[in-house]
Amino acid sequence: MLKSFVSIVSRWPLSVHYWFADWLIFPVMYHIVRYRRKLVDQNLRNSFPEKTDQERQQIAKDFYHQFCDTIVETIYGYHCSDEEMRERVVFVGMDEVNRLIDAAGGGIFMLAHFGNWEWMASIQQWVSPGVTELNVYRKLKNGSMDELMLSIRSKRGGSCVEKQRILREMVRYRSEKHPITVGLLSDQKPRPEVTRTWVEFLHQETGFLDGGEVLGKKFGYPVFYLYITRKKRGYYCVQMRTIAADPKNTAESEITRAYAKLLEENIQEQPAMWLWTHNRFLWKRM
Repeated sequence: MLKSFVSIVSRWPLSVHYWFADWLIFPVMYHIVRYRRKLVDQNLRNSFPEKTDQERQQIAKDFYHQFCDTIVETIYGYHCSDEEMRERVVFVGMDEVNRLIDAAGGGIFMLAHFGNWEWMASIQQWVSPGVTELNVYRKLKNGSMDELMLSIRSKRGGSCVEKQRILREMVRYRSEKHPITVGLLSDQKPRPEVTRTWVEFLHQETGFLDGGEVLGKKFGYPVFYLYITRKKRGYYCVQMRTIAADPKNTAESEITRAYAKLLEENIQEQPAMWLWTHNRFLWKRM
């Protein structure tokens, strides 16, 4: 039922989606429900102590507008053609990325909840023919919503794999000599008891997931960061930054720290684009 409803709504022009984002979703989320406003304000205050209260308030407001845009853009993307998506999300530097992936038999894409991260699955259209994209995800508790998001995220030809199964799937594809890329949203908060990499990130000691580094080293796959910039509403440019062309020859935590540095640079350039509703900084190493 939910999937059918979204399929119908996704056919509306994007301008209509943005009207709902501006005049319905944003007012409800920002002014009425005040969705995680205290957490957002706290995150911004701790991350940008050098900014004034007015500047941080503007970032917060811009963030909620972007968040609402991400919601409606994700719905619109369910029906959006591949041709239009290639115009809306442009990946720069794919020649070098594809060269490294073809040589190694695979690649690791590390990205973040930045801009419209859901549209980043369209990178499947930019990799070499025959390469399969595996997107790591966490299963949602709501069955209908989980089915919908799987359908949306697989729209461009990639496959969604639960994090518990990703290693097994990578081994299977490797044994079949089938080239793959693995997409990881690596800005999730790891459990403190298993955190191995701590970084001074946005003025706060922050733990980072190291799955991208572990998988890159294990399989010898080059690791890349998707540096996202919103050029204008509904249009994103993604610069492919090579973190490690030969991950097996990197020091411990080198890849994870490089990812954190690039993400911080990305956030400082366009602070409203990151998902500030993340419960990201509320615990530290003991």
